[in-house]
Amino acid sequence: MRAALVGARIGQSLTPGMHEAEGRAHGLAYSYNSFDTDLAPWRGMALGAILDRVEAEGYRGLNITHPHKMAVIAHLDRLSGAAAVLGTVNTVVFDGAERVGHTTDYSGFAAALRASALAAKDKRVVQFGAGGAGSATALALVDAGARVTLIDKDADRPEALAAKLRAARPQSTIDIGPADLVHADGVVNATPLGMDAYPGMAFDPSALRPDAWVADIVYFPLETALTTAARARGLKVMNGGAMALYQAVDAFELITGLKADTGRMQETFDRLMAERPNQCTETPRARP
Repeated sequence: MRAALVGARIGQSLTPGMHEAEGRAHGLAYSYNSFDTDLAPWRGMALGAILDRVEAEGYRGLNITHPHKMAVIAHLDRLSGAAAVLGTVNTVVFDGAERVGHTTDYSGFAAALRASALAAKDKRVVQFGAGGAGSATALALVDAGARVTLIDKDADRPEALAAKLRAARPQSTIDIGPADLVHADGVVNATPLGMDAYPGMAFDPSALRPDAWVADIVYFPLETALTTAARARGLKVMNGGAMALYQAVDAFELITGLKADTGRMQETFDRLMAERPNQCTETPRARP
């Protein structure tokens, strides 16, 4: 069985290693490749041509990342679940009859919230970032019962996302920021801020109450300026490793049809992170 990751500048991704290790544990002959669309031979190749090629070569599925999560939809037969709601796809499964698009951004963040025991039901959650990843995390928060306030430096994006979410979930409570963080029960960073290339914090955790929680989706580095400052304040924190883990778990199951061992994939994630220079390896322990 073969699968691959398709995206730009994906050389540091842990996804291939996580998938292949879990495949070996199942006794599966499973190879997982990286198709970096910034590099030859994929550079300049139309996305539809890439899908045609890998499907013809017998690939079972693909993970799709930046900048192709929306463009890939034009080359699929059907969108499943949250992918249809959000209009974004990060996993494609070839089942012989059709190409089906899924989003494990949504399911991964939803599972991470549950595993980390971050209270969302009837809670006031502020989310910074209303882009592609923020769309998925916002829907997961809404489906967990949170009252969500959206904030983004691009003033149009929160309005567009709120309209999409309200149409899909008419009973939801979604507001547009700014927001007074002292009233927040939880805050999510769904922006790139905190990545090595985008240093800084989307908000100051010192503005939060001591019983509030903070979730970050950035996992390179695993501990960002935000999560470090939030831990120093004594807040409950979920770093980006949790979402990354559960995304991989869900994608493995969609592509292979086999049940992944979450604890084992957590150990693989920890090992791969430890092998990277200058990376903190402490991740929230996953619940099987």
